[in-house]
Amino acid sequence: MKFLRLFLVLSTSVIAQTNYPKDYFRLPLDVPVQLSGNFGELRPNHFHTGFDFKTLQREGLDVHAVADGYVSRIKMSPYGNGKAIYITHPNGYTSVYCHLQNANAEIKDYIYKAYYKEEAYEIELFLKPHELPVRKGQVIAFSGNTGSSQGPHLHFEFRDSKTEKIINPLLFGFDSAIKDTKKPVVSALYVYPVEDDVIINQSKRPLLLSLSLQKDGTYLATSVKANGKIGFGITAADYDNVSYNKNGVYKVQTYLNGSASFGYQLDTYSFDEMRYINALIDYPKYRQNSQRVQKLFMKTPYPLSIIKADKDNGVVDVLPNLASVYRIEVTDFFGNTTVITVPVNYDLTNPIVKREQSHSEYFVKAGKDNIFSKENFTVDIPAGTFYDDFEMDFDVKGKTLYMSDESIPVQSNFTITIEDDSYTEAEKEKMYIADIDSRGRAGYNYTWIKGNKFSAKVRSLGRYRLYSDTTAPSIAITASIEGKWISSQKTVQLRISDSGSGIKSYNGYLNGKWVLFEYDYKTGKITHDFSNGNVAEGANELKVVVEDKVGNIKTFETRFFRSQQ
Repeated sequence: MKFLRLFLVLSTSVIAQTNYPKDYFRLPLDVPVQLSGNFGELRPNHFHTGFDFKTLQREGLDVHAVADGYVSRIKMSPYGNGKAIYITHPNGYTSVYCHLQNANAEIKDYIYKAYYKEEAYEIELFLKPHELPVRKGQVIAFSGNTGSSQGPHLHFEFRDSKTEKIINPLLFGFDSAIKDTKKPVVSALYVYPVEDDVIINQSKRPLLLSLSLQKDGTYLATSVKANGKIGFGITAADYDNVSYNKNGVYKVQTYLNGSASFGYQLDTYSFDEMRYINALIDYPKYRQNSQRVQKLFMKTPYPLSIIKADKDNGVVDVLPNLASVYRIEVTDFFGNTTVITVPVNYDLTNPIVKREQSHSEYFVKAGKDNIFSKENFTVDIPAGTFYDDFEMDFDVKGKTLYMSDESIPVQSNFTITIEDDSYTEAEKEKMYIADIDSRGRAGYNYTWIKGNKFSAKVRSLGRYRLYSDTTAPSIAITASIEGKWISSQKTVQLRISDSGSGIKSYNGYLNGKWVLFEYDYKTGKITHDFSNGNVAEGANELKVVVEDKVGNIKTFETRFFRSQQ
């Protein structure tokens, strides 16, 4: 065991000392650097994977290749990263450019040929080195607001070409374009009882500690008086001199009596470990009030590679006749550091505030497989689905399954099965297991049916029931073109939606041939650009077919006239 710990420490040191090229890459934009999101920032279910460069609150800025290389991957999607281009460089790294408005003429032509070959807007292409080579500084695309972007910006990443690990852009010299003399801000410090019988400052619940600024610029926290095992958590953010918005912190390190206890540094990590952010933060508090408290301890260890912890995983064991000093250092990439000192002493005073009690006959063991059944519902939970053991509220009322609530984080999928023989084969085709939110809205989960059993893999606790969708999607044209001459009109646009299971696919046909419609799910609009050249002289017939996730289909047809002269 000692050898293993030594190996982990040494291997972590080697990783941290990787020499990344500082002058090899240029910036992807020509405008002054301002960030709306930095690397490692805490996001829903993931750490942010790169930089969000501000684009002067507009679209259409030139996006440059940061170095020589070739376009190795293109992904076009109405969701996530939207329109994205990947460039592989000869030095072993890949740069990624997302939420693009469009590509340059050469790349755009390549993409459009793929659209019509696959007859789909949502495509993913993998290219060979000779197909689309690029030079450093070449304009490869134009910034946009596609996918899940909530405003015009460029999302940019660096990845290791072999491992696909994401790497902090600051390690490649991008720090020279950012001025930052501001210390990170710790807005809240919490102390947690790790075991049920622990009392902290006469409370058995987590407590918010006050912070006092000292003459030397450090902070002194309220003294902690406790018995047994405790842990700490912080809410922290970082600011630079020019971006004027809150970003994530780069490094956190804690010390107990001068020895390193728990810490992490956001240099690189893999996509596979992203969801462990829900173990790092106080997830119930986040679900309750959107506050992300970063826990500086692990009650149950989890495999997040950025974390380095002592043998107690950051947990502080408060023992009789032993006063301790706990120190937290929060540091940005530029070395600006905020220091907090917490005096810790043993105390056995009876609690005034007691722990909230919960009693359930359904106890989930996180490290083992669990199967629970009630009435016609069965829930199969594989080992490792949850981070910690807990008592789960589990009940069936009015054909609805109730499982605790969404304040308990889930790492991986578990299976819900509902057995019901009251439906015909035709009715089953339109049914699925739905999750029901607090407003009573039903969310679709892919459901497979075997006999009278309906099963779905889900990734959150809450309410579930069988749901039927027999309503077709809706299609409406934004401005009628029926029987009209529209020679000067550049595009045609329709709005599509579905109130049940959601849209599975849509296809547009002009004079019987498939044509491209780009989908913006944020507005629910699909748009066809007539510049593709698929429109005919004179009369044209347009048909749009939309299908939802259980097979309901809606068709829209119209006829218009157009002159190409």
